[in-house]
Amino acid sequence: MRISDIYRENSTVFSCEIFPPRPESELSSIYRTIEEISSVNPHFVSVTYGAGGGTKKRTMQISSDIKNRYSLEPLMHLTCIDSSREDIESLLGQLNDKNINNILALRGDIPEGREKGDTAGDFRYACDLAGFIKKAAGNFCAGVAGYPEGHPESENYEKDIIYLKNKIDAGGEFIITQLFFNNDCFYSYIDRIRAAGIKVPVSAGIMPVFKASMIKKMVMLSGASIPGELDFVIKKYSSNPEDMVKAGVEYARRQIEEIIASGTAEGIHLYTMNYGRLAREILGGLTGTRKSENKLS
Repeated sequence: MRISDIYRENSTVFSCEIFPPRPESELSSIYRTIEEISSVNPHFVSVTYGAGGGTKKRTMQISSDIKNRYSLEPLMHLTCIDSSREDIESLLGQLNDKNINNILALRGDIPEGREKGDTAGDFRYACDLAGFIKKAAGNFCAGVAGYPEGHPESENYEKDIIYLKNKIDAGGEFIITQLFFNNDCFYSYIDRIRAAGIKVPVSAGIMPVFKASMIKKMVMLSGASIPGELDFVIKKYSSNPEDMVKAGVEYARRQIEEIIASGTAEGIHLYTMNYGRLAREILGGLTGTRKSENKLS
């Protein structure tokens, strides 16, 4: 099922993100995660691609199993940096054969040692990939990434919104945002993109604070700001892992409840970091906030 149709049929779309284990690790751990997540029956599950497409085979295998083994809708991440049109066309053919038709179109990270904007292959930006997917044979639906606090490489917010609109105009049918911890940043972002004429559904990207060290790393990579309330939580519980998890789950749940109540997002996308049990606790605790037509009710 196309994810654009899922948004049309549900008042709030709930989804989770997982990532493939390292190549040297067994796949059994990720299937345990999927089984835990499947207990809350999300509308779709996204699978990351790894730096430079390093987990391409595993991403495709896991996406196929999500669809055909667990009867959930997969959203496969796809990066295009250093790829040729023939590479992407071949991969889309494989996805079509596996009945995978939802793709998150991403540029991908510039490899270490290369300058910003130094891309090879036939695709310079994510909008190029989104446009290619739109024109490809098969019933594909492309989503794109959004950045409530600006892309780390973007010069300013205004240009960031222009680049997002380019992705939508090229063929992007929905937006999943980068993680954020300050809801006011998200509300402001929605105001800006709607004013720019971007009308497609948006899922707010939420990452629970499971470990203080993990959040510091994610903040460094994403540029997300830490509001005072969360900073207090991290400092208070950083030396107590069990209480840190409880506080992180509660903070994420309140973030989600406030976003749903505000009516600013068409979906919630939970960055699980492969902690299926905690994802279940967060989403399972939201059953009272959803309308009956949503799967997680």
